Amino acid sequence: MTTALRCRPRAESVRHNQAELTTEKDPGAIDIGDRLAEIRSLRRRGVLSAKEAYERHVALLGAYAAPPAPPQPAGEAEGAPSEGAAGWRRAGLHALAATLALLGGVLGLIVAAFQELRSFDVLIVFAGGPLIEEALKPAGVYVLLLRWPQALLGRLHTALLTALGGLAFGLVESLVYVNIYFPDNGAGYELFRFTVPVLMHVLSSFLVGLGLTRSVIGWAAGREALPKAARNYYLAGVLLHAFYNVTAVILEASGELRFGVDG
Repeated sequence: MTTALRCRPRAESVRHNQAELTTEKDPGAIDIGDRLAEIRSLRRRGVLSAKEAYERHVALLGAYAAPPAPPQPAGEAEGAPSEGAAGWRRAGLHALAATLALLGGVLGLIVAAFQELRSFDVLIVFAGGPLIEEALKPAGVYVLLLRWPQALLGRLHTALLTALGGLAFGLVESLVYVNIYFPDNGAGYELFRFTVPVLMHVLSSFLVGLGLTRSVIGWAAGREALPKAARNYYLAGVLLHAFYNVTAVILEASGELRFGVDG
């Protein structure tokens, strides 16, 4: 009987201590140091085995540990632009490239007209005009090569942008011919001006664009020699342009065409 009475308080104390540890509490309600001390006390008194003390120790530390940061999606590492932002940036570069190519063609027409008027000669129609114009029509592409080379995706893309400059050049030039030089030549002349000469400008500019690379900028700055590809494609565009001019002159002289000669 005496032994039973002595054991009862100890058993009740054990149950009370275990209830305190197993009851879920707010981790912030009690200091972690006090709870660790409580676990060590129970271990010394034999209430907890070594394994139980270790498990409760780990569980307590885990309750106070900060939650792990959520994993970042692929492609969204710190400092790297998101896929959406990169897509908008690419679209912006493409729009910039097309805009500069078009504006370069218009600017090339203005400069070429001014230069040709300063030194007008019969040879300008056959040689000087094509040489000057084919060098100036890619003005926008030159800016891209110098300032935004990443906007150019390769030789074909560069040639297409140069052709876009040729398109702007040809359309504006045809507007000048139709509305200023020969406003009374009729619908047939308008159809001719907005098809054949414009197509010639597009094709000749495309040929020139096939040879345009960053090396051309280096050549213009005097740092390196002009690449052979740039020279050859430029001459091909000039020859196509000159061939059109000569053909137009011959057809007009023979009476087949009564249109103004493209410059």
